[in-house]
Amino acid sequence: MTERTPLLHYRLSTSVNESESRSPPAGETPEQHPSSPRQRSTHQRQPKKLSIFFGVVIPTLLSMFSVVVFLRIGFVVGYSGLYQAIAMFLVAYFIISMTVLSVCAISTNGALDAGGAYYMISRALGPEFGGSIGIMFFLANVCGCALFVLGLVEAIVATFGVPEDGTVATSAYQVLPSGYWWSLLYGTAIALLCLLVCLVGAHIYAKATFLIFLVVMFVLGTIFISFFAVHPHTIVLPRFSNPTANGTGPTFPTTANFTGFKLDTLLGNLWADYTLDYTTGNMMTFATVFAVMFNGCTGIMAGSNMSGELKNPSYSIPRGTITAVIFTFIIYNLLCVLVACSCDRVLLQRDYSFLREINIWHPFVTIGVYSSTLSAAMSNLIGASRILYALARDDLFGKALSPAKKTSHSGNPWVSVIISWFLVQLVLFSGKLNTIASIVTIFFLLVYAAVDLACLALEWASAPNFRPTFRYFTWHTCVLGIVGCAVMMFLINAIYASASIAFMLLLLLLIHYLSPTSSWGYISQALIFHQVRKYLLMLDVRKDHVKFWRPQVLLMVSNPRSSVGLITFINDIKKSGLYVLGHVQLGDLSTLPSDPLQSQYDSWLSLVDHLNIKAFVNLTLADSVRHGIQHLLFISGLGGMRPNTLVLGFYDNCLPKDKLIDPSLSTIQCTDSGPSQDLEQQSPLFHFASLRGSSDRQDYGEFGDGKVLGPQEYVAIIADAMKMLKNVVLARYFNNFDRGQVLSSPTFSLGKGSVYVDVWPVNLLRPDSSSYVDTCSLFLLQLACILNMVRAWRNATLRLFLCVEEGRSVRGSEEKLGQLLKELRIKAQVYPVPWDQQVALHWQRQGEWSKKYSSQSPDATTEENKPRADEEEDEDYVNSFPSNATRLSDDYLSAVNKLILAAAQPAPAVRFLYLPRPPADIRRYTTYLHQLELLTQDLGPTLLIHGVTPVITTDL
Repeated sequence: MTERTPLLHYRLSTSVNESESRSPPAGETPEQHPSSPRQRSTHQRQPKKLSIFFGVVIPTLLSMFSVVVFLRIGFVVGYSGLYQAIAMFLVAYFIISMTVLSVCAISTNGALDAGGAYYMISRALGPEFGGSIGIMFFLANVCGCALFVLGLVEAIVATFGVPEDGTVATSAYQVLPSGYWWSLLYGTAIALLCLLVCLVGAHIYAKATFLIFLVVMFVLGTIFISFFAVHPHTIVLPRFSNPTANGTGPTFPTTANFTGFKLDTLLGNLWADYTLDYTTGNMMTFATVFAVMFNGCTGIMAGSNMSGELKNPSYSIPRGTITAVIFTFIIYNLLCVLVACSCDRVLLQRDYSFLREINIWHPFVTIGVYSSTLSAAMSNLIGASRILYALARDDLFGKALSPAKKTSHSGNPWVSVIISWFLVQLVLFSGKLNTIASIVTIFFLLVYAAVDLACLALEWASAPNFRPTFRYFTWHTCVLGIVGCAVMMFLINAIYASASIAFMLLLLLLIHYLSPTSSWGYISQALIFHQVRKYLLMLDVRKDHVKFWRPQVLLMVSNPRSSVGLITFINDIKKSGLYVLGHVQLGDLSTLPSDPLQSQYDSWLSLVDHLNIKAFVNLTLADSVRHGIQHLLFISGLGGMRPNTLVLGFYDNCLPKDKLIDPSLSTIQCTDSGPSQDLEQQSPLFHFASLRGSSDRQDYGEFGDGKVLGPQEYVAIIADAMKMLKNVVLARYFNNFDRGQVLSSPTFSLGKGSVYVDVWPVNLLRPDSSSYVDTCSLFLLQLACILNMVRAWRNATLRLFLCVEEGRSVRGSEEKLGQLLKELRIKAQVYPVPWDQQVALHWQRQGEWSKKYSSQSPDATTEENKPRADEEEDEDYVNSFPSNATRLSDDYLSAVNKLILAAAQPAPAVRFLYLPRPPADIRRYTTYLHQLELLTQDLGPTLLIHGVTPVITTDL
């Protein structure tokens, strides 16, 4: 019935205890836990020598033959009739046959060690599946033990119990009082006997396994002979009061007939006749009868539990299990036919122990019932304790199961035995076998469905290492097994089934989120990989459309210690897009003994976990930072998921600050609120280089080390990205940006908009041709809108600044911009900003420049009239800017900087500014960078943004 092998078939003598004491520590696989010379010698003295018959067939048969074959075969035929009884067995065996195929597949997938079905499943599928199935398997064994104890109590009361209605006993042996509390007392005594055997004499039972098997088979043989040898006679039925009518219900016949083989008897037993169960008073249905019958079909994993003791597990488990299943199926159906042909329905419905009355010698059946049910109860108790011990040893549930790890000097997990016995005792209060049969059946159906699901997951994951030698299964058999188990669970009892599934899912989630990382392997990772690969292949870049554009960001980080603020902020504007943290390490692989990047991935991934961001990590080795970034822009991502936006820290003199050390500055979480975490305790996770001292120049902010990158190369990186059609974002003053502090304002949390995000969607370096509707301006608006759509920034206010000159219609410009925002579905406040003075400074410089060179004659060749070299460079400079860009003065840039500062009151949390393209002349890269520095001087957290592709649309 239930999985009895942990006692039946583990070597529960001293050798088993030694084996358990040698088991690896929690979280370690046997391969990680080397054996000592003493252990190796023990293995040599106790070789694996069990054959198919002794190691698989006998355990499985003993697990399946007990209560049903001796006490409930008449119950099934009596209520459901022969037709439905055979249909029930067909359905039940179809379900377990599908599960047997899955068990055989998993058990033959590589070398197996002792540990039972839990060990096999947990190591094959990872802790989530293994732990949740293990708990359900444990509960199934506990309830199964109680089921067998109650079955034995029922058999004892039927033989030796005084009739409950007070009538005179029909036998001299009927001396035991009967009733609920007396039955509970008998069950408690039997459970204590099982406990005593499990604590002291388990090895005695293990050695007697074969003897018990012979007894059961002999009794079964006498039953078959009795149908032919015993003459027809009348049987006195046991007297039970009606539990639901307080003795006032209808009267039942007191006798019934064993007719021998008669056609009338067969015809009377063909169809169903569901009536009250005389032991519980409940009305029987197809579902309740099936629940009781299915207990005789459980136990199919007994052979796989023996994997550590078999000569050849991959050979023995499939053949032995399938042989046992076929044998029991034939026996059950033969008994159904013989019973239907020879016993009238009253006998089948009113005396569940009728096989004793029609046997050639009555004590034979009594001996068979007692031996099979007692052995089944003890084996389930030990099986439950071994599963609980294995769960505790693996630390899947932390300290909750830590007491169950304790063992005796011989290695017997006595605490697990006591806990299991205590739970069995609680189940005994249900009082009747038929009462808990539904629960036990649902538990086992759920376990079998989980095994089928596990095999299905392995098959669908298409992992190369899943290649079992047993090949007679497909994903179709797994699905059929799952569907069959699920349907029967809900037919038996929808409430119990729903509660069991919910409990198992809860266990799976608890293990997934709370248990420590194991080295067993996670089936979820294999499934995710399989699905991600499939969907990446379906993601066709040729079908991209601007309506579904989203930012896919590559953020270059030199040292994360000073980049925490920028990393968490960029996580907010990715809008469920790809987010990659990139890092370039200078070096030449040909001169190094190994790849220096491999050892750094753990630190970067720990950083990602700690900051609670959804990002990938991409590291590269290159001879220069520029080449490294080119590598990452070319190869980062996969298929249709590739970065379209490059984010760099600004090239300036800001000193870095280590936020992975100072807890007051590093409590940046990607949730609106949360408990502060002391990063000093977590700093060992991050093996990043320490920041340079204050005397060193931080040449490009959060991005890198100034000693390996100059301004010329920095601007060249920007130009390279634009040539590759990547949007570029330069982030300045994010060294001290604290997302948690910015978003923790009480008024902001209440939605009063005390946090502002400023957008200047005009090219401030080209006041002569400013436009709000070019590709770059719209890209600025899109990123600002995305930030405002994030939950944490939803209450922030977008402020859009409209630069206007005197003489132009301010209202008209404002209305046009407002209409544009309305069409783009962007909610923002428009602020007109007059900038006549700043533009005047610009044109004044242009006039001086034009006047300076207008006096020169084109034909002048004298030394005095010849333009100087720097003047030639000035002319080249003018012609180098795209779209005939104009020359800018420092005074103009400083004035615009002051304008930005003065216009934004109160100060915003972050600013979005227009980033112009770098000059075509590489000699002007330094001047270009100087202009950006003046423009953004002391502005606080600022993003300089340049967009190269359309990202926004007004179409539906």
